[in-house]
Amino acid sequence: MKRIDIILLGATLFLTVFGLFMIYDASSVIAFRDFGDKYYYIREQCINAVLGLLALGFFAIFDYKRLYNLSFVILLVAILMLIGVFLPGIGIYALGANRWINLGITVLQPAEFVKLSLAIYLAAWFSTNENGRLPAFGLLMGFVLLLVMLQPDMGTASIILMEAIILYFLSGARLIQFAVMIPIIGLGGLIMILIAPYRLARLTSFFNLGSDLQGGSYHVQQILIALGSGGIFGVGAGNSLQKFAYLPENVTDSIFAIIAEEFGFIGSVALIALFVMVLWRGFVIASRAKDSFGRLLAAGIICFLGIQAVINLSAMTALIPLTGVPLPFISYGGSALIVDLGAIGILLSISRQGKHV
Repeated sequence: MKRIDIILLGATLFLTVFGLFMIYDASSVIAFRDFGDKYYYIREQCINAVLGLLALGFFAIFDYKRLYNLSFVILLVAILMLIGVFLPGIGIYALGANRWINLGITVLQPAEFVKLSLAIYLAAWFSTNENGRLPAFGLLMGFVLLLVMLQPDMGTASIILMEAIILYFLSGARLIQFAVMIPIIGLGGLIMILIAPYRLARLTSFFNLGSDLQGGSYHVQQILIALGSGGIFGVGAGNSLQKFAYLPENVTDSIFAIIAEEFGFIGSVALIALFVMVLWRGFVIASRAKDSFGRLLAAGIICFLGIQAVINLSAMTALIPLTGVPLPFISYGGSALIVDLGAIGILLSISRQGKHV
């Protein structure tokens, strides 16, 4: 236990338990409305939390170096799962998207596993010096991003892309390559927004929040009402009005708005401080890793967790358009919670074997 990063473990466990509390708090009304059972969401998420904690414990004692030789197989399985969402009888089409696969005993969202599998694979690949790998890197990322965008899921695709670019940069890539990549990526992102009406509507409403209050701006307006109602100290735990079906996606992407309403500015800052603590410990673990694979793997994990948290919180405070990205450890979602907790377990494994000062 002396070699376990207690700060990282403690902050993660607190975020997970607090997330369970908030899911029950925010979901009881809509769970009873939709399923006749106010415990539906919290019961499902408790099962996911147990599986996630088992994954955390397993990877914390598992030698992360073994993942080096398994990296290709892990990525291959993740890609096959991404393809599986489009196969009849396996993939599940819901809410206008193909993002889930049915394994019989449970439902998984493969895009969540891609974040971690790419961190493992790219860390293994980039831990060895290799010249001229930009074309191969571009082909791999183009294929993976195409599968994610076809679901469609631009928010997750953005996280995966930024994670991969940061790892590529950390591997020692030349800056001139980024000068070429960034304009191409920016143009591609703009095209993806323009060809999808719902994405264009989100972007348009973001630049004019006062328009179409019952349409494109409704979701953002309800988020801002929740944040404004919370004030400094909040309305108190369990006293949210927005959870009474006013705020869309109030147990998934928009759960932070409920937190801000009930616990106010002080509670919101405290929650953000916990995320900063997790990211800080992750960077410390990466800097103290004894091998390049461990450093890049820790950096990749912190990248996708940190980017996801920043995107969610930025969308919830109207700094960027709504993206549909959940808040790590807090939002409802089994695949995301299991992957995030498993990733923390890998960080703990790297920490155990790293340099201690």
